[in-house]
Amino acid sequence: MTTEAPAVPAGLSASEAAHRLKADGRNEIARAQRRSLGHIVLEVLREPMFQLLLAAALLYLLLGDVGEALVLLGGASLTVGIAVAQESRAERVLDALRQMSSPRALVIRDGQRLRVPGAEVVRGDVVVIAEGDRVPADARLITAHELQADESLLTGESAAVRKRTAATDVAAQRPGGEDLPFVYAGTLIVHGHGVAEVIATGPRSEIGRIGRSLGDIATEPTRLHQQTRRLVRVLATCGLSLSAIVLLLYGWLRHAWMDGLLAGIALAMSMLPEEFPLVLTVFMVLGAWRLAGKRVLTRRYAVIETLGAATVLCTDKTGTLTQNRMTIAELRIGTRAHRVNAGEALPEDFRDLLEHGVLASEPQPFDPMEQAFHALEQQQPQKPDHRRHWRLARRYGLKPELLAMSHGWHRGEAAPIVSAKGAPEAIADLCHLPPEEMRAVHAAASEMAAAGMRVLGVARAEHSAAEWPASQHDFGFRFLGLVGLADPLRASVPQAMQDCRSAGIRVVMITGDYPATARVIAASAGIDVSGDVVTGAQLAKMSEAQLAEVVAHTNVFARILPEQKLAIVRALKSRGEVVAMTGDGVNDAPSLRAAHIGIAMGGRGTDVAREAASIVLLDDDFGSIVTAIRLGRRIYDNLRKAMEYLLAVHVPIAGMSLLPLALDTPMIFSPLHIAFLELIIDPVCSLVFEAEPEERDLMRRPPRDPKAKLFSAATLAWCLCQGGAVLAFIAAIYLVALQLGLPEADLRALVFAAVVVTNFGLIFVNRSFASSVTEALGRRNVALWIVLAVTALLLATTIYVPPVHDLFHFGVLHFDDVGVALGAGAATLVLLELSKRWWTRRIGARR
Repeated sequence: MTTEAPAVPAGLSASEAAHRLKADGRNEIARAQRRSLGHIVLEVLREPMFQLLLAAALLYLLLGDVGEALVLLGGASLTVGIAVAQESRAERVLDALRQMSSPRALVIRDGQRLRVPGAEVVRGDVVVIAEGDRVPADARLITAHELQADESLLTGESAAVRKRTAATDVAAQRPGGEDLPFVYAGTLIVHGHGVAEVIATGPRSEIGRIGRSLGDIATEPTRLHQQTRRLVRVLATCGLSLSAIVLLLYGWLRHAWMDGLLAGIALAMSMLPEEFPLVLTVFMVLGAWRLAGKRVLTRRYAVIETLGAATVLCTDKTGTLTQNRMTIAELRIGTRAHRVNAGEALPEDFRDLLEHGVLASEPQPFDPMEQAFHALEQQQPQKPDHRRHWRLARRYGLKPELLAMSHGWHRGEAAPIVSAKGAPEAIADLCHLPPEEMRAVHAAASEMAAAGMRVLGVARAEHSAAEWPASQHDFGFRFLGLVGLADPLRASVPQAMQDCRSAGIRVVMITGDYPATARVIAASAGIDVSGDVVTGAQLAKMSEAQLAEVVAHTNVFARILPEQKLAIVRALKSRGEVVAMTGDGVNDAPSLRAAHIGIAMGGRGTDVAREAASIVLLDDDFGSIVTAIRLGRRIYDNLRKAMEYLLAVHVPIAGMSLLPLALDTPMIFSPLHIAFLELIIDPVCSLVFEAEPEERDLMRRPPRDPKAKLFSAATLAWCLCQGGAVLAFIAAIYLVALQLGLPEADLRALVFAAVVVTNFGLIFVNRSFASSVTEALGRRNVALWIVLAVTALLLATTIYVPPVHDLFHFGVLHFDDVGVALGAGAATLVLLELSKRWWTRRIGARR
């Protein structure tokens, strides 16, 4: 029935593709609009902090103090500018990540096959599609081999439909019918492979006509977001309540309602934790950006929160632990074995075995094993010129009941031949070997597999009939021998395995290979293989309870079907494990979705696997998974540091806003001073702590409990202790200065300088959970020193530049006053460093 396939065209030229892309537009349909700059500004203007600044500025205008009003408006503008810059940067990062995560298409341009973003596919492109791919655009089939497509997205029918090429040109038809020569954008290839020419893209495709949106899927807030929102609500409620009380007390006790309003606004600004949502967003987005720099694409930001909690990492073998660069290591004919060395000419009979392995492979292969056959043949001194005019006439594909494939070749005047390769037992069955020879083939294959090789059998047959038969069993095959292929480990795997062990992460290998091969590769990779290797056949006979017991101590699963991965993931989750799972195929999607951290392969993975996963490895490297876990732990660590600093730093600011009222003394901090302090706090959180290097014990800790709160009771107590210690030092300075009769302007300058300097102490204390300040100083953080230098310069400007210190109502600090402020900062640092060590030992609140 099958005839010679038409030749695959060379495709468009790069210049023609660029011209059509410009003329027709990108191959995409409407999606959620990117937030414009104006939209970001409006969102920032709705923030309570900006509104408080604006209210304070209006009050100063009413009081006739134009200078302070203008400074506050300038501070508000600067606050808006910083927030807009951070949000815009986040949008740019998100755009870059969306581009990286968009489905990619394999096209033929200038005669070369290359992967391009699906949005860059144009009308007239020649695309190569295979099982597991999403069709990038509406296209007419040029070749099709056992091709079936799931078009339920367009038709609502769940059953896949057959696709065949048409002998003549036919008009485009709507999707849904059998044996149509068209494939449609957004549909899924579930079987076979083919080549097609694009006829419609973007809004002109069937999915574009329907108007389906492929925008982002709305997801529920993560635990981290929920905890942060609760904390913000609590602190905001407390702050606004205290502000109202301050207003009433000022009006009632002092009969100074305007001063009370300013004091209330200042207190609200000092207690309102508006930085928390911003810091969380910045950390998540920049965390995803940092991961992308390591060739790890984060498709769902919530996974960053989960990375540090992973306890089990389930990984494939081929292409993840290994290089996915198969090479032929051994050829075996009967009892004779030949180890293959690079550049060596094969003996004559072994060349015949290799040649039929090549003939049973695709002429332009993508499969690594088939590429290995072609590569070894090309390395031989004698090239196969006698096949120059041979023509591939018939393909027989792999089937579940027969794991072998065959190619029939016309050889001109000579009789056609058929070459077959596949699982040794399947090839032996095709050759109808007697029992003794079957046992010998099985023993040889087992011996080669025990050495870590992937083993294939090769056979040949001649065909003399006019018609090609329907089944491979109809040929009289002769068994030629066995071929052993090896896939070397990636260089990063041993160190990555060691990192997993030290981090308390158990690695489980799940592969479709033979048990013996799986054990050899697992052992060489550093996986614990002391237990039994469980096969898919054994797993199929287990109950859920039995499997839950088996996964507790089994680290290697072999001959596993893709759908059985889901059962393994569920069994691990039932034991309370936090599971990271790798996959690349269509049938891996359920297990990737079910895992806490689904990891798809960006290079060899299918589009449907990438859609189901939360992380995509752009280089398919196991070492990148460990890199992602390391970065995830670092991001979470630094986020905790920033949050703890935020809680601690607000305590002395709020305390010094309340203290004058309690002591019936002049107000120290106005909204202007609070605005200045906020300009320090925001970049410290979003720049300094985000850029902090990882802790030295980062990958020597056990995985984090995923149910642990960001702020435990002990952590909150530590934050309040830090803030309370700073407040005590500043209050002591304030009270002593009052007793000494220091003028109000000088007192305000001294207290403000002390707050800024002790804030520096808080930054250094919170840079590390366990390291001392001297150790932390040895870690590189350029952002820290830039922020500190700029802050010191701004502080000096506000105190010593007359027009500026007049606006802030500051006096000039003398040398001894500067010494007092620096002393307070040093005392804060020493006291909190000593307290941190005691707290870590006694309370254990740092994890």
